[in-house]
Amino acid sequence: MPATSTTSDTLHLTLAKRGIFAVPDGEGVGVECRSGSVWITLDHDRRDIVLSPGERFVGDRHRRMLVSALEPAFITVSGSRPATPPARRRAASPWRLAVRGMSPA
Repeated sequence: MPATSTTSDTLHLTLAKRGIFAVPDGEGVGVECRSGSVWITLDHDRRDIVLSPGERFVGDRHRRMLVSALEPAFITVSGSRPATPPARRRAASPWRLAVRGMSPA
């Protein structure tokens, strides 16, 4: 599990080699490599973005962003918005089934 710390809209992450950090919507999200190296991929984007220490990338489209550590790395993620949890579907009540002439078993 990556080590993390946060300050306002900035997240500091330590990723182990081959560790992955996912951002559901990369639009406007900045990733700075502080140590190690990371490979950034965006859904439906052919670019290969590899960052070395001191380099930064800012997402320019509404796409999922995956940050993969090519070696142990420390990154700073800024401008990220928390993911919206999926809406819960209400389980069908067995009583609702009985009204429709069905059995819950």
